[in-house]
Amino acid sequence: MADGEVFVIDRVITRPGCARQFVDTYLAEYAPGARDRGMTLREVLVSPPIWFDDQSNVITVTWSLPSPQAWWEMTWQGRPDATLGPWWEGIADLVVERTRSVAAAAGDVDGLCDV
Repeated sequence: MADGEVFVIDRVITRPGCARQFVDTYLAEYAPGARDRGMTLREVLVSPPIWFDDQSNVITVTWSLPSPQAWWEMTWQGRPDATLGPWWEGIADLVVERTRSVAAAAGDVDGLCDV
């Protein structure tokens, strides 16, 4: 099995004035389950670095997993989790748009492709 850390990046554009509430809710309610699925929180970035009352912020949350196998295991646990969809629906008033991407360090990509 290929080695190399895998990163999961959640990018969320918040509704104006909702960034702080989104971050607090995400960390209190979403993060514990993500940790249970094997993810390690690396950082939460707020852009621009000010809590706007009248504008949107972009929140970038980076998680890591130690290997592709760990990423697959996390995915297999998360997909059938019936609580995740309703959780995101429950905070829809805080969010304009959200995306998730998966990445690896450039130096690890060749090894990750050799499976």
